[in-house]
Amino acid sequence: MTAARTYNQAHVARPPGGGRRISIYWTWSYPWEVQRDPALMENRFSTITEVRNVLWPAYEGPDYQSDRFLQGIAGTLELFHISALAFQRVAEECTGHPVAVFQRVDQAGFRQLIDAELLADCDTFMVFGLDHLPSDQRAEPAEIAAIREWLKRDGTCLVLAPHHDVGFADDLGQRQMEYLHHGDALVPRQQRFTAFTRDLMAALDVPVRNIWGLRPARDDDGIAPLEKTVGLDALGLLVGVPTLNFHPHLPHYEVTEPNSERIRILARQPVDLRRPHPFSTGGERAFNVVLWMPPEGERAGDIVLVDSTHFTTLFGGTESLERFWRNLATMRGGGEGEARPVAEAAGASV
Repeated sequence: MTAARTYNQAHVARPPGGGRRISIYWTWSYPWEVQRDPALMENRFSTITEVRNVLWPAYEGPDYQSDRFLQGIAGTLELFHISALAFQRVAEECTGHPVAVFQRVDQAGFRQLIDAELLADCDTFMVFGLDHLPSDQRAEPAEIAAIREWLKRDGTCLVLAPHHDVGFADDLGQRQMEYLHHGDALVPRQQRFTAFTRDLMAALDVPVRNIWGLRPARDDDGIAPLEKTVGLDALGLLVGVPTLNFHPHLPHYEVTEPNSERIRILARQPVDLRRPHPFSTGGERAFNVVLWMPPEGERAGDIVLVDSTHFTTLFGGTESLERFWRNLATMRGGGEGEARPVAEAAGASV
């Protein structure tokens, strides 16, 4: 029996104990995004009409007609929410707690800033960085202070998930090369995310830049397997996870601190070399997709970087992806989870 759905009510705090309490924070202003002029050719989400046309006939059933589903850009943002339900279900199964979902500015115009109260009943806080740069969603000093204080609590985990940065150069030829590389007609030649998450990364001294929108390589079985760094995955995030999601424009998480020992690249994704891109023509063959910053100094919590699309099913869902969700939901701390030894993470089960 499907549980009844609720809407437009205050969050009820989850009690401590049991498994991790996970929260998702969408960084966008929903009204700003959905009211973008559809005539704009950059830095906006697709309308549902564009989605239906490009992906025809996938969304031609009665569920997506105007009497039952929002049309325009609003419908596309709702697809994002719907596509995260599978992750929310798996996480609740693993932890015994429902996943709390927040938006920086929601459909009704309520602005939800990050504060101590929001973080109090949370062990894993997932920042889904999907605010377009022109919306100018900035992290406020009080929010940064709240996250810093929360990360002093043992067992916390901050998941930073900034999406891609496509078409950042003024060179129109480069923008066209990027567009032809990812091949997604629904992504404009310039689509840049995310001011809010970049503010957090700068304030928390996370030496990472989200750059490009890269198409993963494929093999006979689908997406090419991850290239994992053996021995670094002490959290066991990638145990039993050969692949993540095939999303045609994933960000490269460029480490901006040369030879850094504070951040660990757990996995790289081979890039599609058949389609030219400035990243690969420069000699690169794989891009960073899963990174981890272990606790340091006053920060007792972990920081993990992985793109938000790996928690949605818009581009398919696999057993490997679900295993990744379960690993994240049951990682050490934040309840009764314990650390998996590095030997297991580097062993034959990868």
